[in-house]
Amino acid sequence: MERVVPSRWPALLVLCAGSLMIILDGTVVAVALPAIQRDLGFSAAGLAWVVNAYLVAFGGLLLLAGRLGDLLGRRRVFLAGVALFTVASLACAVATGPALLVGARFGQGIGGALAMAVSLGMIVRLYPEAAERARAIAVFSFTGAAGASVGTVAGGVLTQAAGWRTIFLVNVPIGAAILIAAVRRLPAERGIGLRAGLDLPGALLATAGLMAAVLGIVGTGEHGWTSPRTLGAVALAALLLGGFALRQRVAAAPLVPSRVLRVPGLVAANAVQFLMVCAYFGFQFLLAVELQLVLGLDAAATGWAFLPTPVVIAVVSLGLAGRLIARFGARMVLLGGLGLAIVGFLLLARLPADGAYVADVLPAMLIFGVAGGLTLPAVTTLAMAGATDADAGLASGLANTTQQVGGAVGLAALATLAATRSDGLRAAGWAETAALAGGYRTAFAVAAALVVTASLVAVTALPRRPVHAGPDTDPSGPATVGAETDTYPSAASG
Repeated sequence: MERVVPSRWPALLVLCAGSLMIILDGTVVAVALPAIQRDLGFSAAGLAWVVNAYLVAFGGLLLLAGRLGDLLGRRRVFLAGVALFTVASLACAVATGPALLVGARFGQGIGGALAMAVSLGMIVRLYPEAAERARAIAVFSFTGAAGASVGTVAGGVLTQAAGWRTIFLVNVPIGAAILIAAVRRLPAERGIGLRAGLDLPGALLATAGLMAAVLGIVGTGEHGWTSPRTLGAVALAALLLGGFALRQRVAAAPLVPSRVLRVPGLVAANAVQFLMVCAYFGFQFLLAVELQLVLGLDAAATGWAFLPTPVVIAVVSLGLAGRLIARFGARMVLLGGLGLAIVGFLLLARLPADGAYVADVLPAMLIFGVAGGLTLPAVTTLAMAGATDADAGLASGLANTTQQVGGAVGLAALATLAATRSDGLRAAGWAETAALAGGYRTAFAVAAALVVTASLVAVTALPRRPVHAGPDTDPSGPATVGAETDTYPSAASG
């Protein structure tokens, strides 16, 4: 088995560091919300916008950001994203009122989208050979999966020890270090150029449509699924995204070329990722609440309770996933991981109101660690398998968009389902703790069904032998990637 070229590891680590900073920030903020509300005077409804402003910008801009990476050069877009995220973090740290903090969080979302959308595309270019790419993606996937869990612990420690402003302020030196390392370690590229066509109307329709969709989804916890606000946002999103689809049929240089969607397995891989991320986000957030409200853990203990999952993810994704994908194929590894995830959710679907962490929760935590360590790099490998130089940024942006929208949909749907079930059990005379536990059990059972559906899609729609596009191949015909080839290191040179 060929080893990953060592000289390319510094570039991969830079990309992982950028991803880790951005993902950690998302979960760290959740822990600090009560302190932010006290200091800046947020209303209960307004406080949600500390999270939502980031999600709307991040989820809405990923697709456009990925395409800009193809056109302008992914390294250039990555640097711009990290720089903007760092400056916006400083603005968050010094914010003196709700409006300033929400605006700065929107800026963080834009910067995060620019940096994250092109990262996978750069990995595809750095690691053109399938086996070494699988190992590199496993490392990158670990930073995302583990970072989300570690952020819960880090947020509690930083907020309690030095105040909520430090969770943003710490990004400034980290972001500056990533920028310096990126300039030195990431290979330069010119991109295929704006002359290849940005399709500005299509970009505006896609971005506005995705923002409207995320806005509608994240507001369901406050307004409900059938409120005029939610239905209006969903209708607007459908209208805008429908207009985007029509635009792609007539545009001379569409934002999403049809050849990209025809890559074997790309649409199926994104569908699988959407379904499994719907379930995975529910696991992380709903279980965190259940551990406190039902099992009686405090905030710090809840953070530590999640630690086994990222530890196991690290062992599996860094030590096993890449090798297993290289030997058995990403499809088989994905199916095995999805099977384990189903078992984990079924264990949580039987968690009693008087359950104990070690006996009733820890086994599921360990299983989810193995499942996440296998499924996340495997599905990412499949989603990027056919990406070419001309479209790697777009494929990366599409995969990230699927993940973000899937997470928002899953969390909103499962949280609403749990609350509705708990309300029904209370009305039937159940005690408060028992009603809450019953609601969470229902949500986890539905999460298991989502993963079962993802498995069925994987079995029926994913090709057994996905097409791997090399760094200089473009199945659409004459390639416009020669300009990039000369400025990137070749696979042999590292």
